[in-house]
Amino acid sequence: MEDVLELSAPVAVPAQVIPLPIDSLPLGRGFHPPAPTTLAQTGLDQKFLIDLMIRTIYRLGLERPSEIRDEIKLPLALVGQLIEAAQAQKLIETLGQLGARMTAEMRYALTGKGREWALEALAQCEWVGPAPVSLAAFSRQLEAQSIRNETLSREELEGVFSGLTLSEKLMDKIGPAANSGASILLYGPPGNGKSSIAEAVCTAFQGQVYFPHAVVVDKQIIKVFDPTVHKRIDRGEATRNTLRSGENIDRRFIACRRPAVITGGELTLDRLDLAMNTVSRVYEAPMQLKAAGGVLVIDDFGRQRQGPQELMNRLIVPLESGIDYLALQTGRKFRVPFDSLVMFSTNISPKQLVDEAALRRMRHKVLVDRPDRDAFFEIFTRAARSFGVELDEGTKVFIVNELYAKEPGAEFHAFQPRFLLDQVRSICVFERVPFALEPQYLRRAWENLFTRE
Repeated sequence: MEDVLELSAPVAVPAQVIPLPIDSLPLGRGFHPPAPTTLAQTGLDQKFLIDLMIRTIYRLGLERPSEIRDEIKLPLALVGQLIEAAQAQKLIETLGQLGARMTAEMRYALTGKGREWALEALAQCEWVGPAPVSLAAFSRQLEAQSIRNETLSREELEGVFSGLTLSEKLMDKIGPAANSGASILLYGPPGNGKSSIAEAVCTAFQGQVYFPHAVVVDKQIIKVFDPTVHKRIDRGEATRNTLRSGENIDRRFIACRRPAVITGGELTLDRLDLAMNTVSRVYEAPMQLKAAGGVLVIDDFGRQRQGPQELMNRLIVPLESGIDYLALQTGRKFRVPFDSLVMFSTNISPKQLVDEAALRRMRHKVLVDRPDRDAFFEIFTRAARSFGVELDEGTKVFIVNELYAKEPGAEFHAFQPRFLLDQVRSICVFERVPFALEPQYLRRAWENLFTRE
């Protein structure tokens, strides 16, 4: 049996499971992670923290306790305790105060032994700066800030969909699906807004969550915070929220908006697992962990290098149980909450993609079909206004009778109005004439909508 680190509520634990210390600190109001007041409350052992501090001092050239505090993100009192412990081991020596003021900080420097210690610590791991949080603390934070805790009203969704033209029937399906916190399959013919709907849902969730810079598992550091995914909340706003709540937030966590990760044909199975940087010896968290508490969009599902059934086989257990299993290079497995609204988008028939067992895990199946004539011209009218022109009745008649009616197999698709408008604009720029939906320009634009063989 493989070793597994358990993080959930009390269950029957296999004999080989390594117990993790469950942090005793209660979460603050608004699910703020409270700052530790003792070294034990960090969830990390003292030697691990001393190694981190010594590496950080060596690499960044720090001298003052406040500088060390700002880098490793622990309270000043705990930094003082680490400095005292390092002094006792003759790793740090005192340089004296900078200036004669009573408030001047004491300065410190690494001893020869401390520099050797730093080099040895860097040889094992090059992570410097923010102290990681324990896996137990991270798991508890994710569960507290679950995306299921934030629900969207019809008005909120209509607000983010204001740039799209969706039928009432389609909105009736998307709303409950977005609030499910489970999984959604958007399917239908290409070019009708599936990707736009998924992106709009991503922007609809605006709640505040907290992500750590890094997590530690078996003394291995896993980088979690990713500035390309996690959008920081303005420090002033986060500070005001903290003051209002009467809490002191653990600075190892960063206040962010709910994350959104969008991937497409480039998705491979290895992106769903931990990635080890062989130079820094630091792991990178997989995309579904970075998306925890937010939205994970798998666009163009079925067009990845791996078959769709293989991808679904990897995701079936997390989608069903809300738990994901990751593994270190040592083979040690551990589990973390799988807490994302997962949205699959495809223009391939669902039954051609995966088997019935996989389709059952896609809890909400939403057909995004071609627009009817009325919806098509509503989309066209809105798009034309964004280009600064109006779509009159004569132009509508021309489009229907002279373009669509005379093109074998031509059908309305939601992407076509903007495509034609973009083409007409390019033609008008080239001809050095004012932008206008003239028949001759629309006919030339129409020729670019199809391939002729």
